[in-house]
Amino acid sequence: MTDRVTSWLSWPSLLRKLVSHVGLTVRLLREPAVPMFTKALPVLAVLYVISPLDFVPDFIPILGQLDDLGVVLLALEGFTRLCPAEAVEFHRAAMAQGRRYGPMPPTAAVIDVEFRR
Repeated sequence: MTDRVTSWLSWPSLLRKLVSHVGLTVRLLREPAVPMFTKALPVLAVLYVISPLDFVPDFIPILGQLDDLGVVLLALEGFTRLCPAEAVEFHRAAMAQGRRYGPMPPTAAVIDVEFRR
């Protein structure tokens, strides 16, 4: 019985984590340091959800919606793993501090090149 109660009590934290993950994804989609190819992953997941083609048809009561949710969750997790780690950490810290969106400052990595003829 206590296992069931604890699992039901964990739903608000799960929901809070999901909302936080979506917020991080939105910030990373706007980040210029994230490659365009990587940004296509969440967009493709949204297109899958709104498309009429599904792995499990939506008219099956619970399974149809769960497969959509699973695809979205996998896409969000894959997207954050494919993003540059510096950008993810920067935006996680910014969200924790309650800062508004701002692109990541440029890194100090500069390549100095001389052309010789």
